[in-house]
Amino acid sequence: MFEETPLNTRSTLDLQQADTRHFLHPFTDHAGLARKGARIIERAENIYLWDSEGQKILDAMSGLWCVNTGYGQQALVDAATRQMKELPFYNAFFQTATVPAIELAELLAEVTPPQFQHVFFTCSGSEGNDTIVRMVRRYWDVMGEPARKVIISRKNGYHGSTMAGASLGGMSGMHEQGGLPIPDIVHIEQPHWFELGREHSREAFGLIAAGWLEAKILEVGPERVAAFIGEPVQGAGGVIVPPSTYWPEIQRICDKYGILLVSDEVICGFGRTGNWFGCETFGTRPDLMTFAKGVTSGYVPLGGVMVGERVARALIEKGGEFTHGFTYSGHPVSCAVAIANIGLLRELDLVRRVREDVGPYLAQRFLEIEDHPLVGEVQTCGMMGAVQLVKDKTSGAGFASELEVGMVCRGHCFGNGLIMRAVGDRMIIAPPLVMTREQIDEMMQLIKRCLDLTLNDLRQRGWFK
Repeated sequence: MFEETPLNTRSTLDLQQADTRHFLHPFTDHAGLARKGARIIERAENIYLWDSEGQKILDAMSGLWCVNTGYGQQALVDAATRQMKELPFYNAFFQTATVPAIELAELLAEVTPPQFQHVFFTCSGSEGNDTIVRMVRRYWDVMGEPARKVIISRKNGYHGSTMAGASLGGMSGMHEQGGLPIPDIVHIEQPHWFELGREHSREAFGLIAAGWLEAKILEVGPERVAAFIGEPVQGAGGVIVPPSTYWPEIQRICDKYGILLVSDEVICGFGRTGNWFGCETFGTRPDLMTFAKGVTSGYVPLGGVMVGERVARALIEKGGEFTHGFTYSGHPVSCAVAIANIGLLRELDLVRRVREDVGPYLAQRFLEIEDHPLVGEVQTCGMMGAVQLVKDKTSGAGFASELEVGMVCRGHCFGNGLIMRAVGDRMIIAPPLVMTREQIDEMMQLIKRCLDLTLNDLRQRGWFK
């Protein structure tokens, strides 16, 4: 009888050495990684991973914010297999389309807010935000206002790592490499109450933070401002959930000056915040919306831009050729998997479960760790959460950045079978939406253990009294 052989028969050390010789990882100090050796992930199921040493790991980051329906979903594997057999690839150039691309476009028009009836497909969120820059500026060209080129974004926001995406983002470390940002992209401060606004109530600070947008519009000149882009919840910036007053005021300001509002839903989309999209959670009506990650649960690459009717009508009726696109725009295999994935989100009722069941339960359990000596603040939104590590709970004072306390905590997480990301000294999670209450309990037990281990470690080093 045939016995299936393991996909990998190489030792961990052999793989690590080959990795060091040939693989340049994203966002990595390669010399540091070579000294340590990469962790080799071999298989996954539901919310768990197993590495090449056989350690079971609870993936509280959904891969990279993307495995919304969890690992091992056969329906997604089958969708990819069927499509590969029938039509593995054809492009969307030359006035040609494929069935999966058309049917996914129809489905996305159904599940997104009603102003969205058109989609432009990309392969990633970074490409989606590059498309935003091209499309926003093209829109104002065809509307007869070519001076409107400036796009306003936020410090510590993340919109990808391509030239335009990294420029839109407000990560100073990324701007230091490559001469960024590109021209006509400017930034305002983020709505981070714990860092910037604790002398105010959260609601008052939300209005102050939104007001920075109006101040920047007036500084640049309203006749030059094209759009404002923001993530409903800042993901890579540290799961920064804005005050409830923030986004309604942002919408009012965009309406007042007639600028386009862009919602970057690469992380927040497809159920993560308890609605299909984060703009629905926070009550905005964006003109454009980028997506990726959760659209296929990360099983295959796919991204895109949902284009509101205001922009779509101008591009279709006035614009002529839009000279932009990608070889893999509307890739039939990716689109087939996305269709199956959206079907699975519906079948498992995951968006409602996040909103009414596991999301509120996660929030409840997170509140239990606010009393920990290291914790200055916790925040959650749907299936996202953040824990701010501090040196002094009373004042909220943090640790010196060179101590890298967040990385100390992350090390304890990795060592205890938990993937929890460190953004500075802010520990964040975004687990798969299929996570159960029992698995939340399991995760919280691990988080508490790792916080205790971190506290003991810091005390031994003399960094915490």
